[in-house]
Amino acid sequence: MSAPPPFLAPRPAVGARVGPGGVDYRVWAPTHAHLRVRIRHKGGGEAVLNLTPTPDGYHAGRDPGGRDGDLYWFEFTDGSRAPDPTSRFQPEGVHGPSECIDPSRYRWRCGRWRRPAWGNHVIYELHVGTFTAAGTYRAAIDRLDHVRALGATAIELMPLADFAGERNWGYDGVALYAPARCYGRPDDLRELVDSAHERGLAVILDVVYNHFGPEGNHLPRYSPRYFHEHHTTPWGQGFNLDGLNSGPVRAFFIGNAAYWMDDFRFDGLRLDATHAIRDDSPRHLLVEIAEAVHARGGFVTAEDERNAVELVVPTAAGGLGLDAAWSDDFHHQVRVALTGTRRSYFSGYAGTAEEIARTLANGWFYTGQPFPAWQGRPRGSDPRAQPTTAFITCLENHDQVGNLPRGERLEHLVDGSAFRAASMLLCLSPYPPLLFMGQEWAASSPFQYFTDHPGDLGRQVSEGRRREFKDFSGGDGPLPDPQDPATFQRSKLLWEEIAAPAHARVLELYRACLRERAAWLHQATDRRYWEVRALGEAVALRYRPPGGPERLLVVVLRGSEPLAWASEAWLRPPGRTTWTQTLHSNLDAPESGQTPFAVLFTAQPA
Repeated sequence: MSAPPPFLAPRPAVGARVGPGGVDYRVWAPTHAHLRVRIRHKGGGEAVLNLTPTPDGYHAGRDPGGRDGDLYWFEFTDGSRAPDPTSRFQPEGVHGPSECIDPSRYRWRCGRWRRPAWGNHVIYELHVGTFTAAGTYRAAIDRLDHVRALGATAIELMPLADFAGERNWGYDGVALYAPARCYGRPDDLRELVDSAHERGLAVILDVVYNHFGPEGNHLPRYSPRYFHEHHTTPWGQGFNLDGLNSGPVRAFFIGNAAYWMDDFRFDGLRLDATHAIRDDSPRHLLVEIAEAVHARGGFVTAEDERNAVELVVPTAAGGLGLDAAWSDDFHHQVRVALTGTRRSYFSGYAGTAEEIARTLANGWFYTGQPFPAWQGRPRGSDPRAQPTTAFITCLENHDQVGNLPRGERLEHLVDGSAFRAASMLLCLSPYPPLLFMGQEWAASSPFQYFTDHPGDLGRQVSEGRRREFKDFSGGDGPLPDPQDPATFQRSKLLWEEIAAPAHARVLELYRACLRERAAWLHQATDRRYWEVRALGEAVALRYRPPGGPERLLVVVLRGSEPLAWASEAWLRPPGRTTWTQTLHSNLDAPESGQTPFAVLFTAQPA
């Protein structure tokens, strides 16, 4: 646990700040000569507050009668109005009034919690709206004991910045400081974080700093300078992080990272698609975000398609200073091995035991080779000098499930023995594993792409999805319509499945693997204490934890060639010991000759 006090003063210094002297309003709108606030007081009555412009483009003022629960708009000189760009809550939606929120009103129960240092965490990714039938922050609390009993050490919440409509993955957020109203109020989110901490679970928030959603973005009304004239992203115009007047824009995002840490006590942030954050300034925005989070004792992980090792290199050594990055190559190799898919970016992977072993040995597979999906341009850099904790692996995540035509999970696409073998490889590899909600019991529910956009935009999303998969012939019936509420409902977990024997069997395997991981694997993740090899169709990991018996994990994901135990000297147990089977992926069918399978051995005195 981190020693320094983990919670600093609330941020940002913009928006509506509730204090003993009323409510202070402050907003950056450099292209407006005048701005005012139209306020609807909680106790009744309305007021209009004229704001004073400052030389640096901000407008500020105090409502001495303001308090928690007041609703307000910022109003322009033409009489039009817009919600606060840093609103702490949007009770009537992203186009409605903002609400004044006093974070100090919540009484934290877990006052002794200290943010854990980044390390060999077991991360459980979840979407609040589909994690439970009710789909709320408070309903999620009822399932935290399950997550803890599973052996996870952290939950990762998909993005919560408020979005248009009532259903969304969260990557269409437009109110970056406002927890999504469809899941509950801000204090309900605090209750969820507090409850996780009481159970010893860290809480990670997925944040999106590379684009805004297509509906409800009011930033251009305050200033076009929020966006860059030339930088673009796959989702539209990029943010102005390095041009004229970029200082307040950078502060907007750095302040957002600090806000989630301070006001909600998150332990870390996961940054979405950092490869799409264009910043040519001397100090990249990612460096400053990482510094703000680290100053609070937290950690930062990232999704980045480039396999760029500088992400996780300390700033003192010339890197960006993040703590870890998603290593998608592991997922892609295993997916190809088990399903044979070669569509899109999967064309760059063979899924052989040799390639899986190389991926595990390095941290990711592409370390500078030509990448077919990039028209043969080189991808990646060498990660071997970095600790294993810098690379997060998975078999499933929201993208790799939800971006399939029908949101099929890996367990829907492969035989149960193959899924269990791959699960053991994930849970007992030296890298921090990420599990996607329901994976641990091979959930039957899909996780499909769902939205709730209005009018023409909604129709365009539905039509775009049909065009994207027009050549796809798998599955039964028409493709799910993202705009159909039934698509969202189908994506909810069915918790009653856990009691069914087939699902319970998978759940017990995951629990057993994570018990093993907690018991000894954290001692052996240093690269000096393990080695991986491809032996025919098998991937074998050999661990030599200091002060403990050796372990051997053998995984066969495809092929039928028997493993030549006697002729492979590397497989033999250390002197005067014998291999004792500790765990088998087929649990009640410990025949190592059948494929696919995974088996964990422990060296015991002969």
